[in-house]
Amino acid sequence: VQLQASGGGLVQAGGCLRLSCVYSGRTFSRSDMAWFRQAPGAEREFVGRITWSDDTAYIADAVKGRFTISRDSAKNTMYLHMNNLKPEDTALYYCAARTSTRVLLTGGRYWPYWGQGTQVTVSS
Repeated sequence: VQLQASGGGLVQAGGCLRLSCVYSGRTFSRSDMAWFRQAPGAEREFVGRITWSDDTAYIADAVKGRFTISRDSAKNTMYLHMNNLKPEDTALYYCAARTSTRVLLTGGRYWPYWGQGTQVTVSS
């Protein structure tokens, strides 16, 4: 049972990146998936999630209109598409998973499975 995030890097403000989260293990075949981020000295922040049942995506207000989430179930991969990046988007980005639910859960404590982070750095 693993989550593996990748795709981070250094980008200039206004640029874009696509993060990937590959998941393996039977647990995730029917799981909701999410992205969180944590900047230095800041609390972990919910970025968005996508449901297993119908791939409904919810994006946090802080990044709405710039970030989108998608999933390719055939590849067991979730993506975070980030456009028009800003310096305040600089953070360690994590993917997470949990049993599918109809409730929108934005607290990290509700997500039991985590991948390692991938660093996104946006220069001004």
